[in-house]
This record gives sequence, C-alpha cells and structure tokens, in this order.
Amino acid sequence: MTKRLKLSFPLRLHPLFTLLMLVSVATGYFAELITLFAIVLIHEIGHAVAAKSFGWRIVKIELFPFGGVAETDDRGRSSAYEEMIVALAGPVQNGWMAAFALLMKNWGVWDAAWSDYFIRANVMIGLFNLLPIVPLDGGKVMQALASLWLPYYRTLTVCSAAGCMLSVPIVVYALPHSHSGGLNLNLLAIGLFLLVSNGYAYRNASYMFVRFLMNREGRMSRLIEKGTLAQPIVVYRHRKIADIIRLFMRQKYHLVYVMNEKGKIEAVFPEQRLLFVYFHLKRPESAVSDLFMLK
Repeated sequence: MTKRLKLSFPLRLHPLFTLLMLVSVATGYFAELITLFAIVLIHEIGHAVAAKSFGWRIVKIELFPFGGVAETDDRGRSSAYEEMIVALAGPVQNGWMAAFALLMKNWGVWDAAWSDYFIRANVMIGLFNLLPIVPLDGGKVMQALASLWLPYYRTLTVCSAAGCMLSVPIVVYALPHSHSGGLNLNLLAIGLFLLVSNGYAYRNASYMFVRFLMNREGRMSRLIEKGTLAQPIVVYRHRKIADIIRLFMRQKYHLVYVMNEKGKIEAVFPEQRLLFVYFHLKRPESAVSDLFMLK
C-alpha cells in the first residue's frame, strides 16, 4: 500500500504580512495580495510535502510577504542533502507556477495583465528566496553545503555572519535613493528582519550547537550500523573538551586522537566518550588529559 502524507500543521501569518493585508485593503490592491498569499502558501506546501516525505515533523509554518519559514523538528535525523531538497522544494513551486501561467497566457485562457503579475510575483519570490541568507531557502542550501566541509559550529557562525553582511545591502537599497525615488517600506522591513534574525542566530550559535549535539547520538548510531569511515580529530592533551567538540562535523563520525607534546599518540577515544563528559559529567572546560587521566 502507498503511504499517504499527512500535511496538517499550524499556519501563522507574520505581523508583516497582516500589515501588508491591511494596507492592500486601504489602497485597493487586495486581489493582488490574495494572489500573493496563494503563491506563498503553495511555495510552503512544497516545503511541507518534501519535509514530510523524509519523516520530519512540522511544528508550524509562518508566512511572510517574501515567502515563509517552516519550523521543523526532525530530531537530528536529517542529512545535509535532505535539508537541501526540502529548501529547494519551495522555489520549484514558483518555477512551475510561472511556467503554467505563461502557458495559460499564450493560450489566451488567462488575462494577459493578471498573468504577467502572477509570473512576475512567482519569479521575484522564487529568486529572492534563493538568496544565500538564512532563513531564506538559498541560505539553508548554503548552510547545508557548508556543513559538508566545515565543523558544524563553524558553519552556524559563518552562515549567520554572512547573513548579516548580505542583509545590509537590502536595507541600504530600500532607503530613499535617486534611482528608487523613495522609501521601499516592504523591502526595508524584509531587510531588517533578515538582519535581526541573523544577528540573533550569531549570538545564539552556542545554543543551536548544543541542540545539534543532543540529537547527534541517534544519527551517528545509524551511520555506524551502516558502516562508515571515521573522521579523525587530532588534538594535544591540553585541549578542552568544549573546544574539541566544536570541531565535530554534521555528517561525520569522529575518533579523537590525543597527542602529547612530543607528537606521540597517547589515546584514541570515540566521540561518544566526549559527549558523555560534556553532558553528563558537565566538565566541558576540562582538558582531555585531565579528564581521561592520561599519563
């Protein structure tokens, strides 16, 4: 029997979207906003279907004028490749909707002016979401790709810092300039939201990294069951447990080689030993030599 996907999830409108809805009613652009709402909703349904196909639990979906944010709880089971597929599933919806509208326009089924608006809205939303800024889809793809080469803690800090830097040009562009002729309030709000979100993510990278570690054991166990090559981490005996753990990579299982000042390997430990000390013994600042009583 074919397994059916259950797509029930809480749906929430961000205050920015609600504000835009009120403005559209006052200015006579409500029909355009409803069209925009439908486009964003289908965009997010694309994410939801892809996420559910991997067994993720969707906590909620929050809609913005430029897209949406799906808050998921995959309990650490997802891989970087799954995250990229889920992220790209949204812009794919914009692609087929724009192509379908173009086809309807050419066949004379849809009004040309409305078709042009529908196509333009899909292209703008799709391309904007591909910008490499978390939590946009392009930012999630960038973060997933970075995690294949960088330690996960480093991935979190680098991507959030990059998000802050890339948000600044959006804010600057939205301000009054000779080329724009005035303040682009919607774009300014979006740019500020991205800037604040990435600033918050940068400050809370340690908290997000701890969540990653707490869900790590299950995924690593599955990698070991399937058979995987361990990624070695070589450190001196005085290195702190917390510093070593921050070298862990998202999709690698690690063996930690402890070396003395003469370059001799004194011990080799699986990563579970370090996680046990970190969480259960609560000694993240201890040197690995003190912790394991190396001579």
